[in-house]
Amino acid sequence: MVIPVSLGAQSYEITLVPGALSHAADYLSLNRRVLVVTDSGVPQAYAAAIAAACPTSRICTLPAGEASKNFDSFHLLLRQMLRMEMDRSDCVVAVGGGMVGDLAGFAAASYMRGIDFYNVPTTLLSQVDSSIGGKTAIDMDGVKNIVGAFHQPRGVLIDPETLRSLPRRQVAAGLAESIKMAMTCDEELLSYIESAPASDPAAALPEIIARSLAIKARVVEQDPTEKGLRRVLNFGHTIGHAVESQSRGTLLHGECVALGMLPMCAPALRPRLTAILEKYGLPTRIQADPAQLRPYLLHDKKARSGSITTVEVDTPGTFRLEKRMPEEILSRLEATL
Repeated sequence: MVIPVSLGAQSYEITLVPGALSHAADYLSLNRRVLVVTDSGVPQAYAAAIAAACPTSRICTLPAGEASKNFDSFHLLLRQMLRMEMDRSDCVVAVGGGMVGDLAGFAAASYMRGIDFYNVPTTLLSQVDSSIGGKTAIDMDGVKNIVGAFHQPRGVLIDPETLRSLPRRQVAAGLAESIKMAMTCDEELLSYIESAPASDPAAALPEIIARSLAIKARVVEQDPTEKGLRRVLNFGHTIGHAVESQSRGTLLHGECVALGMLPMCAPALRPRLTAILEKYGLPTRIQADPAQLRPYLLHDKKARSGSITTVEVDTPGTFRLEKRMPEEILSRLEATL
């Protein structure tokens, strides 16, 4: 399956093919110098398969986890590119989850003011969401994704067979991003996720991935730099990012998004959403004191003059944008505790 992302000169394709990793050169332009970026939590064979398809390559393996998404790792990647004598005709390939894609993409955006990069996502969360759309970033001073750039990939290669190596918790965290898209854009997808057997989520993943990708591609095409419509993809992220920063790595990104969605949907809808989240083992109650989240809300990238643009859902498949003060957001959160 090929899903085009039409962005004029920055257009690219999302290729979804089982087993594609073993013949990546059929889908990616690798006949050049290539820096392959991965992390210690990704099976080594995945990055090795990409490197083997390149005439000149180097693999850079970072420690797994959000803590690696920092200036030190960013500097390390730039130094590797410089030592390889890479130029603007060369490229970076990110092999892994959202952390790897965010960091490698930002390094590619910065080196020589921008070189090509490809995303090869190997987690469900990155396959349905973070690998598409060109958002690249690193964290700073405990604030998530506060330094970064929009830099569209030259292509995204998704091999769903990589999901076989994922722990169940990682699969559930990825499903949270699909639930987010279903809640705001596609009630039929929400019903599909709701009715899929929780005992064997893998059987439903091909359909969930394809439909989530179609939603993300459609939104990115209309708003590539998040000036309007693309904000819908931040449903659950205002509180979710604050929870993630406060948790210091004890919660996965998708788990934090799950927690962030509940306060931002209508009270009548919360029981249904809670049941779906619990079905897949996702958390539904925030353990932190809401007051501890306020400093992180103030650093939200959607904040303007003290207010934050939130995405709220009253009816599945629809959304509205509201400007709220941090105290209003915390009040909504407290109402769900």
